Amino acid sequence: MAFEISTLMNNSKDKIILLRMKNDTTIQGLLKEFDIHMNLTLDDAEYVSDEKSDKLGTILIRGDNILAVSIPKEDS
Repeated sequence: MAFEISTLMNNSKDKIILLRMKNDTTIQGLLKEFDIHMNLTLDDAEYVSDEKSDKLGTILIRGDNILAVSIPKEDS
């Protein structure tokens, strides 16, 4: 299972991913790096909501704050 997750994340590098956080916020950004703890580095990150989006720039997100990750579909 961990191998599959690692493969999915590797295939998603340099692509936009969407993160649902435990504090009910949503963040999207360009995935640059990740580790075995799901700590993620995102470029061009921004908060996403219905009302507005706030630019965050380059950020590091600790893996235990992430509730869900949405990755782009692979091209067929």
